[in-house]
Amino acid sequence: MLPSSLKAIFNADSGNDDSRQSAIVYCEANFTRIDGKTANGLVRSSERYRILAVIDSTMAGKDAGVALGTEAAGIPIVSDLQAALLAADIRPDVLIFGLAPLSGLMSKADRSVVLDALDAGISVVSGLHEFLADDPEMAAAALANGATLHDIRRPRPTKHLRMFDGAIGEVDCIRIAVLGTDGAIGKRTTSTLLTQALNDAGIRTVMVGTGQTGLMQGAAYGVALDAIPAQFGVGELEGAVLAAYEGERPEVIVIEGQGALSHPAYLSSTVVLRASRPQAVIMQHAPARIVLSDYPDVPMPLPLSEIKLIELFGDTKVIGLAINHENMTQDEVLATVLRYKQELGIPATDALWHDPSTLVSMVTQAFPALQAHQQPAIA
Repeated sequence: MLPSSLKAIFNADSGNDDSRQSAIVYCEANFTRIDGKTANGLVRSSERYRILAVIDSTMAGKDAGVALGTEAAGIPIVSDLQAALLAADIRPDVLIFGLAPLSGLMSKADRSVVLDALDAGISVVSGLHEFLADDPEMAAAALANGATLHDIRRPRPTKHLRMFDGAIGEVDCIRIAVLGTDGAIGKRTTSTLLTQALNDAGIRTVMVGTGQTGLMQGAAYGVALDAIPAQFGVGELEGAVLAAYEGERPEVIVIEGQGALSHPAYLSSTVVLRASRPQAVIMQHAPARIVLSDYPDVPMPLPLSEIKLIELFGDTKVIGLAINHENMTQDEVLATVLRYKQELGIPATDALWHDPSTLVSMVTQAFPALQAHQQPAIA
């Protein structure tokens, strides 16, 4: 349990004018790692939440941005919930469960932290497959302390779920899916950076999220694809793409991918291809990853084999390769980019380390008509 003195410090806010909800992200023992991808993504980018601190006792004392290999983010990594609350400069609106374990479930230790947050009157945002609002103890704690439980992965009631009906054919704009060769490989990050880069270049673009992290970051359109019954997955995502088109009338829609088409355990990439019918794909690959992230007995596919599979199954074209630089130096990334350009005959880049203009050029080379909308670069 938290000391009662900590509850008292929430009575006075600092007056920060950031309109986003303030959040502490729980990511014990997994920040910067694959199972910490939700926390990693929120530190990198979040339109919905202002991140105050990250909880991970194994990295306490570091800046979260520096830990991720980027510039300082001004977000401290702390040892526990009490330290996070003391470090916060305003009252935290929510605790975000920033772990994304394969099981989609929390441990007993995780559960204790969530209950402590609720005891302090802090609402909880979770992307787990187990819904906190359905847990009697969690629901009671939230009610007793004036907090709320937000289960990001909870689908709409079955009677409201949408079947595929072919309305995607009415979406008269370019659709680009960001797929990959494995799960937790950077598809969401590249989707976010691609969307931002295209908008910065004057090409109206909107992103459709397909996972809990993208929705937490603030994607205005999307669904938590892996939580929807299989019969409705294609229809629900089709509906999200249609809503993005009707709501924004963009020139480009970027659809975040999930899993990998060749992956033995995940089917989400098939849904992305069937639902959005993208005219193009940018593929994400981690050259230094030898085996699939959660399946150490399954070797990683080669980029060429995945490209052939995507193009055949999706009746589309892979127009570029984005590299995940895990366990690679910058020199190794540069050499790998050059090698893949030669081997695959498509542009390649590291979306995090390299200039975002390369992502834009992937799109404009594939769709020259977009160049008329592109703003000239500022010298």
